[in-house]
Amino acid sequence: MIATLLAAGALAVTLTAGVSLGSSRIDLWAALVGEDETARQILVHARLPRVALAVLTGGALSLAGVTFQALLRNPLATPYTLGISSGASFGAVLAIVGGQALGLAAMPTGSVPLMAFVGAGAAVGISYLIARRRGPSLPTSTLLLGGVCIAFFFGAMTLFVHYIADLGQSYLMMRWLMGSLDVGDLGAMAPVVPMVVGGTAILFAIARHLNLLAGGEAVALSRGVDVRRIQQLAYFAASLITAAVVGVAGPIGFVGLVVPHTVRLLVGPDHRVLMPTAILAGAAFLVLCDLAGRTLIAPTEIPVGVITAMTGGPFLVWLLRRHTRGESW
Repeated sequence: MIATLLAAGALAVTLTAGVSLGSSRIDLWAALVGEDETARQILVHARLPRVALAVLTGGALSLAGVTFQALLRNPLATPYTLGISSGASFGAVLAIVGGQALGLAAMPTGSVPLMAFVGAGAAVGISYLIARRRGPSLPTSTLLLGGVCIAFFFGAMTLFVHYIADLGQSYLMMRWLMGSLDVGDLGAMAPVVPMVVGGTAILFAIARHLNLLAGGEAVALSRGVDVRRIQQLAYFAASLITAAVVGVAGPIGFVGLVVPHTVRLLVGPDHRVLMPTAILAGAAFLVLCDLAGRTLIAPTEIPVGVITAMTGGPFLVWLLRRHTRGESW
């Protein structure tokens, strides 16, 4: 409980910093009461949308990371383990190169987010079809290996599309693949919010069952858990929220790895506490990373995906060394 309150406090602090700081600092109070029109325009049209997207994306990726680590019983599982990121990337580059030809240019939400979501959904569906079998549970090892194979396949297809694209299209692809929270307005998130809220509600509802599932399928079965149903719910709900935010923000890596492990060290493995705390901590972490990207070499902006990778890389090395010494997760 204390850790959850600390995470909520950290989120409040980072939210205040995220909307106040950037390439130019604004007086938040003056912007809110309308005393400074320029500051108000910056707040409403530049800062609030990207901070809101950072909260949504960071919280969703952290929750998905917690879920996949419990589902696959693998400390290195992330929201992108099952090829979700690669599928989304392939869909996005297809939209950049052939959105006009595919008739998607006039879509109200934009062709890139739509195709990224479709690509992520395709990767999830294929992974599930590979692993599906008769029996009381899903073969998590097959699910994991199938996801890795799909990630390589879609990664290769993305490189091929990148190769045949022109210079302008290649630049747009690279910008998207680095991850970005720079959205024009809050309306860009409107299609995403219901999917994230719905997926989160499902995962919260099965949190107690995930506690048993994390201890092994045999343990869960012995306690009367419908293992296959819980696995399917967890798999599709976590995939849904991941695909939804990746479609808008791009493949922002390491959030679903760094935050769940850090929070687990503080609150323990009970998913009823771990999940809400991870959401708050993940939101605060991504807001902070985005703020760093906007201020470290201002006015030049570093893509938020680069910042999270620079943070997550050393953490992954530490995690691997920890497991080499035989420590538990």
